[in-house]
Amino acid sequence: MAAVLNTRIFAEVFLTLIVITDPLGIIPLFLSLTSGHTARVRKRSAWQAAVVSLGIIIGFALFGQALLTYLGVELPALQASGGLLLLLVALQLLTGQQEEPSERERRKANVAMVPLGTPLLAGPGAIVATMLYVQRAETFADYSAIGVGIVAVHVVLWLAMRFAGLIIAVVKDNGVELITRIAGLLLAAIAVEMVVQAIRAFIRAG
Repeated sequence: MAAVLNTRIFAEVFLTLIVITDPLGIIPLFLSLTSGHTARVRKRSAWQAAVVSLGIIIGFALFGQALLTYLGVELPALQASGGLLLLLVALQLLTGQQEEPSERERRKANVAMVPLGTPLLAGPGAIVATMLYVQRAETFADYSAIGVGIVAVHVVLWLAMRFAGLIIAVVKDNGVELITRIAGLLLAAIAVEMVVQAIRAFIRAG
């Protein structure tokens, strides 16, 4: 199994993206955005949002490197900017200041695509983190681990939205808030580590 899938990288990708996308934290937003919808429409919105997010992240995983090469951006610069971006997301999770879409924005477009699919799920943080993992991959086992990790995260996201009503009834609002704060703390640690690694890379290059 180790020759086919790098379990260490799978665990890193899975945990990092789970923290960034925050499945439990997305539940209140999902319920708010789909309020007034029938159960059937809500179920459809759940898988549509997951599929849209999966497609966007895979697209950047496949073509993000080519885009960076075209723009002349090196990995340390991307890693530093990505770390700062993740730190901003972490601070929003810790302080509870995530911006919720307005009522007008909800009615303007299919909420499963915008804002659920992107930018709430496939946001800048998830995209940058995925591109960094792809750039670090060297073997087929590494790439397989990244791919499986991305898919596994989106399965969790779909399940969270699919059973949003049941989950929030169990953990209550306070439980969701507590888990969101913990996710923010973990994400802040990941962000700081990314910036530190980027600084070390700049020092070695200089």
